[in-house]
Amino acid sequence: MTSDATSGPGLLRPGDRVVVVSPAGPCSAELLDAGAAWLRKWGLDVRIDAHALDTHPTLDYLAGHDADRARSFERAWLDPAVAGVLCARGGYGSLRMVDLVDWDAVVATAAGGRRKVFVGSSDTTVLHQRFWAHGVPTWFGPMIGTRAFVEDTAARERLRAALFGGVTSYRGVGMAPGVARGVAVGGNLSLLDAPPPPGAVVLLEDVNEEPYRLDRMLTDLLRSGWFDQVAGLVLGSWTGCGDPSAVLADRLGGLGVPIVADAGFGHCEGQLTVPLGVPVEIDGGAGVVTVVT
Repeated sequence: MTSDATSGPGLLRPGDRVVVVSPAGPCSAELLDAGAAWLRKWGLDVRIDAHALDTHPTLDYLAGHDADRARSFERAWLDPAVAGVLCARGGYGSLRMVDLVDWDAVVATAAGGRRKVFVGSSDTTVLHQRFWAHGVPTWFGPMIGTRAFVEDTAARERLRAALFGGVTSYRGVGMAPGVARGVAVGGNLSLLDAPPPPGAVVLLEDVNEEPYRLDRMLTDLLRSGWFDQVAGLVLGSWTGCGDPSAVLADRLGGLGVPIVADAGFGHCEGQLTVPLGVPVEIDGGAGVVTVVT
């Protein structure tokens, strides 16, 4: 699969330097080492950020201090020798550091020269939101210091294929018919706050949330008008969420937009790596998402 690097997220080439950072929760040294080894097998020049294995002294669910996590992300992204910034894991913590990042500098760097790669998912949805709000495409995929990358061969190979070759399309199951085009945005449902741009195609997934909690989150977004101007929806995995089909149909079916379900991204075995911040076309009848180049 191929992608136009001028319109899609950045791509990598053998020999490129990438930096692994921990913007959220603390990372296992063993998993991080194993993940970095796979990146080196791909021919990448891998650097592990100095704070990647930090743990906050009193809040052990954070990978060190908020300011350190923000500076690590910012420093890696702004380094002209770095082609990609890859997240070690999610958990929780991106929300605490995101406002400490100099986003003007980040966006200015993204606008010049070769497009950089950013990869993360789960809690790093917070960072994806800032990127797509400024028109910077990113990759939503497995993170380097997690079992979802180290132990899941299919997910790892799908990430490699996306980062080195791009993604032109992916499939799910048709849930609501119709065809729509828009910029793909979204991520983990529980972390979405700022409304999407008008006419966006929104990707949603989550993990370990009971259906009634999904109902609450979706109802809150509906009441706030968050979905009022979306063009379509693409639903990923809902691992550990019981059977969410009824609540998803109840809360989202009335929007009257095309919906593709079971699209294979998120917290699932063999997860796909999918682009955000790029134009896509969805066919809610056929269950197909096509990247528009």
